[in-house]
Amino acid sequence: MIEITGTAQRQAWHDDVLPPVEAVRDGLWSIPVPIPNNPLRYVLVYALALPDGVAIVDSGWNTDESWAALCAGLRTAGYDITDVRAVLITHIHPDHFGLAGRVREASGAWVGIHEADASLLPARYGPGMDDLVTQMRDLLADCGVPDDELGVMSSASLGVRELVTLAEPDRYIDDGEKLDLPGWDLHAIWTPGHSPGHLCFSEPSRRLVLTGDHVLPRITPNVSMHTQSTTSPLADFMESLAKVRGCASDEVLPAHEWRFAGLAERVDDLLAHHRRRLDEIAAVVAASPGLTCWEATTRLSWSRPWDDIQGFMRRAANGETLAHLIVLQTQGRIRSTGQRPQRWELVG
Repeated sequence: MIEITGTAQRQAWHDDVLPPVEAVRDGLWSIPVPIPNNPLRYVLVYALALPDGVAIVDSGWNTDESWAALCAGLRTAGYDITDVRAVLITHIHPDHFGLAGRVREASGAWVGIHEADASLLPARYGPGMDDLVTQMRDLLADCGVPDDELGVMSSASLGVRELVTLAEPDRYIDDGEKLDLPGWDLHAIWTPGHSPGHLCFSEPSRRLVLTGDHVLPRITPNVSMHTQSTTSPLADFMESLAKVRGCASDEVLPAHEWRFAGLAERVDDLLAHHRRRLDEIAAVVAASPGLTCWEATTRLSWSRPWDDIQGFMRRAANGETLAHLIVLQTQGRIRSTGQRPQRWELVG
């Protein structure tokens, strides 16, 4: 049974307001940083007290509103932004990584990221982003996305450039590494899937796990095939869930929504969801042999009507479908016909 422990956060979600800054444990605070014009509403930045300041896990989007919220949240916890000594990044999506560079400029903090995500930074947020758009267009075309959708969908992420202050990491955080944070027994867990270098952090002495976007209490993270993903991000994600399932935890601290207890149960829920999704997609392929990824995407059940899903969200949906198709192919349940755009059919 999953138990909501962040009751104030859950109530704030229900009331459509920003949750409060909360002391989760002695020396550990949860700071909500708003995400503009996004259904996720906010990212939860966690602040860990150090003898000479504070470390934070994630940072928020690079907007003035987010910066003000982060600074105000740290003040509530008794710190100034200049007291930040370390910025631990769960992954390089803008709502987690966007302010890292600005925090470092203000405080001199070191920024740590897993190498698999760090290697993607120049192409994602630097001049190489134009090349990514071209590559994304090719991938979407191979999925069968119609010409009138290609332009919008392939360039849908260009706006994130303004939401990130590009910060090359000062150090890489490795799988299993114990972080050098005095007073904390914090261990990194490499959990690829949502991004190639996604990290969770376990604090066994306090029986806490900070899960980033890997395990959320209500929704499933987007696990998509795209131009910077691994060859099978969904397979990576499902294997990564097994890595965190057995972590000693009385409470889970996710990056969105609210805190909860019942990590193993939530992991099982997520795995069951993806098994059902694999079966649903296999049934769609069986009903229409030779269909494209895009055609499959438009025929699946989503959390809202397909016509209400636009722009980047359509791209994310297509990427999720492709990630599931690849797993089904690996399982020997479907195969590609070898045509372009790529088409799928059942095996046997």
